[in-house]
Amino acid sequence: MKEVVMPSLQDQLLKAGLVDKKQVKQANKEKRKQTNLARRSTEAVVDEVKQQAEQARQEKAARDRELNRQRDQEMQNRAIAAQIKQLVDNNRQPKGGDVEYNFTDGKHIKKIRVTPTIQQQLIRGQLTIVKSVDEYELVPRVIADKIAVRDPACVLVANTRSASDTNEDDPYADYVIPDDLMW
Repeated sequence: MKEVVMPSLQDQLLKAGLVDKKQVKQANKEKRKQTNLARRSTEAVVDEVKQQAEQARQEKAARDRELNRQRDQEMQNRAIAAQIKQLVDNNRQPKGGDVEYNFTDGKHIKKIRVTPTIQQQLIRGQLTIVKSVDEYELVPRVIADKIAVRDPACVLVANTRSASDTNEDDPYADYVIPDDLMW
């Protein structure tokens, strides 16, 4: 059996008379020069397609990292909210009574009904008012401190008593404001 050899494009162009031998030799010479130059050259041949692909890969990796960071932050926020809810649920104090205790939530004045004993505990700072899922709850001070570590915005009322509350130059220092003053 005889092998069929396909003639090269140069041979086909020569046979058709579109190019002459001189042009073929010149094209071969240029091709050899380019390959030798590329082989000897110390700089790497820049491939724009590879650069674009690498840049696209890096941009995708950066987007993926940002999405992962956002997802992790969201999961951490959910975990903190769950911890706060659990602390409030496990340590809430009973509400209800005939005395209204007023406090602020942002720009709004809110009121909660408590007993006189609970009112005194709120005034002394033994109990605090925290906001949990749009509800106001009473919790002991130590629990409010734990909640404040996780999210300070949840603790609405945390009274403290200190000896430095009175100023020595205060002309009204002799006139003590009663704790049970309602506003």
